[in-house]
Amino acid sequence: MERFFLYDEVDSTKTRFVSFTGEHQRFDLALLHTNRYYGKMIVLNLQSSRFAIVGTDDLDEPGYIEQAFELSEEEAAELREFLYETV
Repeated sequence: MERFFLYDEVDSTKTRFVSFTGEHQRFDLALLHTNRYYGKMIVLNLQSSRFAIVGTDDLDEPGYIEQAFELSEEEAAELREFLYETV
C-alpha cells in the first residue's frame, strides 16, 4: 500500500518542562512553542498523557481545559491560571 501524506514537515520548537503543585493537583507539563497552529502552544500533561493546542482564546473558552485534560473545575482553574502567565 502506498502512503499518502497530508503533510510531512520539520519545525524547530522551543520546549519548556515545568512541574508545579497547586492546591488540588500536581502538574508535570511540556510546553512546546512552535510556528504552527497560529502561534498557539502545544501543552502536554506528562502525567495523564493528554495534550491540547492552547492559546489565550482557548483559555477563555468555558470547559476547554477541563475537557482537554480531563480535570475538575478546581484543577483546571489552577492550570488555566498558570497557562495565562505563559501563553
